Amino acid sequence: MDTYENDQALEPVKKSPFADSPYECAYVEPEQPEVYEPEQKPQRPRRGWKIILSLAVLVACCAGTAAGVSYLWQSRMTNMETALDEKIAALEQLYSEKNQQTTQQTPSQTPPVTEGAKTPGQVYAENAPAVVTIGAVYQTSGGTKQSRGSGFIVTSDGYVVTNHHVVENASAVMVQTYSGATYDATVKGYDVNNDVALLKIEAEGLPVVTYGSSDNLQVGDQVVAIGNPLGELTFSMTVGYVSAKDRVVNTEGDSITMLQTDAAINAGNSGGPLFDMSGKVIGIITAKYSGNSSSGASIEGLGFAIPIDDVTSIISDLKEFGYVKGAYMGVNVRDVSVDAQSYGISAGAYVTNVMKGLAAEKAGVKAGDIVVDLGGYAVDSVTSLTRVLRRFEPGQTVSLTVVRNGQKVYLSIILGERPEQESSANQGSNAGNNGSSNDSYGQWFDNWQDFLAPFFGIG
Repeated sequence: MDTYENDQALEPVKKSPFADSPYECAYVEPEQPEVYEPEQKPQRPRRGWKIILSLAVLVACCAGTAAGVSYLWQSRMTNMETALDEKIAALEQLYSEKNQQTTQQTPSQTPPVTEGAKTPGQVYAENAPAVVTIGAVYQTSGGTKQSRGSGFIVTSDGYVVTNHHVVENASAVMVQTYSGATYDATVKGYDVNNDVALLKIEAEGLPVVTYGSSDNLQVGDQVVAIGNPLGELTFSMTVGYVSAKDRVVNTEGDSITMLQTDAAINAGNSGGPLFDMSGKVIGIITAKYSGNSSSGASIEGLGFAIPIDDVTSIISDLKEFGYVKGAYMGVNVRDVSVDAQSYGISAGAYVTNVMKGLAAEKAGVKAGDIVVDLGGYAVDSVTSLTRVLRRFEPGQTVSLTVVRNGQKVYLSIILGERPEQESSANQGSNAGNNGSSNDSYGQWFDNWQDFLAPFFGIG
């Protein structure tokens, strides 16, 4: 049997692993392959705790910031509330002091709306002694007839103003004062066109009224009426408001521009004064309309008064001359119809005739002219021209604008004096209109439907 030897001594050879093997051979255990194990990198320390810590810090910062902002906001709101409370307290103190001063200065609960304004009671107390009751006696075929109205004293020596219709055609006139004294009265003069009459009684030292300004009135101003409703309830006071201005009331062919009021007015109040809240006369009570319309609706609260600014010059003329001199143009005029105006013709006083030798002819006015302005006052009707003329005196030079053939012509007119015979007869308008072209609307208290028709479309 061969023997295998190496350069190096071998370990005893293991024989065949089988015990009963007949062979013997050298057995070398196979060399085990070297196992490669990769080099292990050193592990980095875990950083999760740092993230958690950062988040915790961030949350803490946010919470702190929110708390700080909330504190600052709350502090600011507190400061604002404190400042507001201080301002409110200051205003309350100021209001309290002001209210205390007002209470001390004005015992009345209602403060005056204008300087010099009085309560209705004060107006009555100051002016009732200057208001009078007027009785008129008429001789008729059936015997003696009596009527009563109102008036007011304008001079301490016994001049009394009332309506012309209160004393018209009276055979005797009596005046009873607030004190109860009764006087016989004479009619000093009258103007039918404006329904004004001036009476005279023989007395001295009488209380008088003071004229105010009807032009300065505004719709809504409070007014006081004092008079004798029904002729029996003497020296009664009613209170109302100015319902409208510049109402054109037509009666017996004449047009009068009036104030409208809702102060209670009844038969017997005619001729009495209408006062503003400073206690001054701003109108002469003239008419009341009541009843039922054609539809059956009740009509109440429609009273009218002549504006005092329109008649002060008339009263002055009646006192001085016994008739109305007044400014006079010397023309016949009529209104421009609504139909004509719809074709572009100007509203105004249409001149139908110019009287020879009088003011209008001298100024260059021609028939066919339409008067649209006099002395700076607009004219849109015969009534307005008549009213404007009352603003001037005879002899005054004023501007005059007429429309002639569609063009405005500017003139200058020296106003004349109203003829005495025309004033006495009371024919036509103050402009010199012999016979008014306005349709008659009947008596004051009869044809109320006709009066209301232009305003309400009834009748």
